[in-house]
Amino acid sequence: MAKGNIGVTTENIFPVIKKFLYSDHEIFLREMVSNAVDATQKLKTLAEKGDFKGEIGDTSVSVKLDKEAGTLTISDHGIGMTEEEIDRYINQIAFSGVTDFLDKYKDNANAIIGHFGLGFYSAFMVADKVEIITKSYKDDAPAVKWTCDGSPEYNIETADKTERGSDIVLHISEDCKEFLDKERITQLLNKYCKFMAVNIVFGKKQEWNKDEKKMVDTAEDNVINSTEPLWTKQPSTLKDEDYKTFYRTLYPMQDEPLFWIHLNVDFPFHLTGILYFPRVQSNMDLQRNKIQLYCNQVFVTDQVEGIVPDFLTLLHGVIDSPDIPLNVSRSYLQSDQNVKKIATYITKKVADRLNSIFKNDRKDYEEKWDSLKVFINYGMLTDESFYDRAKDFALFKDTEGKYFTYEEYKTLIKDVQTDKDGTLVYLYANDNDEQYTYIEAAKSKGYSVLLFDGQLDTPTVSMFEQKFEKSRFTRVDGDIIDRLVPKDDAKKVELSKEDTDKLTETFKTKLPEIDKVNFNVEIQALGEEAAPVIFTQSEYMRRMKDISHYQSGMGFYSQMPDSYSMVLNSDNAIIKAVLDGSAKENTVSQLIDLALLQNGMLKGAALDKFLKRSVELLK
Repeated sequence: MAKGNIGVTTENIFPVIKKFLYSDHEIFLREMVSNAVDATQKLKTLAEKGDFKGEIGDTSVSVKLDKEAGTLTISDHGIGMTEEEIDRYINQIAFSGVTDFLDKYKDNANAIIGHFGLGFYSAFMVADKVEIITKSYKDDAPAVKWTCDGSPEYNIETADKTERGSDIVLHISEDCKEFLDKERITQLLNKYCKFMAVNIVFGKKQEWNKDEKKMVDTAEDNVINSTEPLWTKQPSTLKDEDYKTFYRTLYPMQDEPLFWIHLNVDFPFHLTGILYFPRVQSNMDLQRNKIQLYCNQVFVTDQVEGIVPDFLTLLHGVIDSPDIPLNVSRSYLQSDQNVKKIATYITKKVADRLNSIFKNDRKDYEEKWDSLKVFINYGMLTDESFYDRAKDFALFKDTEGKYFTYEEYKTLIKDVQTDKDGTLVYLYANDNDEQYTYIEAAKSKGYSVLLFDGQLDTPTVSMFEQKFEKSRFTRVDGDIIDRLVPKDDAKKVELSKEDTDKLTETFKTKLPEIDKVNFNVEIQALGEEAAPVIFTQSEYMRRMKDISHYQSGMGFYSQMPDSYSMVLNSDNAIIKAVLDGSAKENTVSQLIDLALLQNGMLKGAALDKFLKRSVELLK
């Protein structure tokens, strides 16, 4: 029996490990099982190289609970360790056995996933004593037992283990008894080990015993993982149903995805994975952090910012790469040039896939556009390189449900919607029903109106105005129809200043007081057939208020009142009647309420009063 002190550079490394080194105690199980898988994969590599001549036999890793003894044991039949190797890789913290192994077998390493050493010490986050009982694959090496109680002191002695491999026995601390619960361990194994490369066994499969009226163990091992997940296979061997089935495995409660992208690259970095475009039924369906990051089939995190471009964090799926740099606990990503290359690659693959669908089956692409739109718009807003790729397959949708590329739509409207200054005016609506009258007025002029009803359309409009040469976007209710696309100087109002002031004052006195709404009155000659009163909303102020919801530092706009113009049509017979005094009583109030009703601004008591007045006018 030998005793010694663990070689550390700090006098008390264990409190640091327990409180600061790892962000989440539960990852200890990932580290323990990963190390066991590593040891198994090392043995396979040695056998492939001819350096191990014996029978590999059972390669499964088992996890066992003993609630009475208060232990959790992780066992493998892998490479094992000699006493010298324990001293080198366990007693010298942060010295990785994997490094030496990969140096020797770098051309044939079989999915080495761990850093056996520091990762092992995550066990002390949940255990107050840890034992390693191990026997090396080397024939002449005796089995040994290493014991440490969470202090820098350890004991090492000969063990009576006869089978190759290692048993890691964790004596769970009093404050971590949750890790002696079967359901809790099942949950963690499903989270971290669901796709590890060797079988992970946790207990026995169960079946219902009708005599005992309960679930009982069978003789069959309960293997909790799939060792060959879909992303590790060649796309040419897979069918659409395979991808859909795997999606249901990852997200059991989700609708069928729109489509998917299978990632597979070997140079200049290693990366595999499958990204799914989820079907978005509404803006409320958008969820981040649905992409799972793996390192050689070991779950690391679903916080993938920094590895996946921001706009693609809205996608679902899996990314697996041994080349993504991780910190010592493998829980957080570190940003470096390799990560940027991977992000660039993913962006290009996504753009190429979208472009391929658009070119090969435009009808299908258009049918999926309403769900795709939020991803593509977000990408163009946040990633300049993606905009350059996406502008050729991004679409506009008009109020009639027709789809156009940006270039197609420009060609469609340039002859009719170019104003007197040569600026191309894009008209849009946010709601077909609420802005119906304005849309119809625009159509009567021969104008086309786009439908921008998505949550990112406001910032996207501003982006278009920066990208599109000599262009302006205006909502259809942003001004009277003749000023939306001004072709020449406006027709002059043929009223005296006295009549103009009188008419303005008459309507001002009848305007309601609405919280956080300002009205101003103007008079325009709009033609005899145009409506007597029209409300328009300032495009600039409305857009600034909308943008304030997305952009920090613009909160003061959201506090400002909405600004509306009440435009009186001096050519309309009813307005003329109001001016000369021949109009019926309550005509002004009725005209104002009609215009408010059209804009969804007549509610409550004011709406009730309007309805009663309307009945009286019909008598």
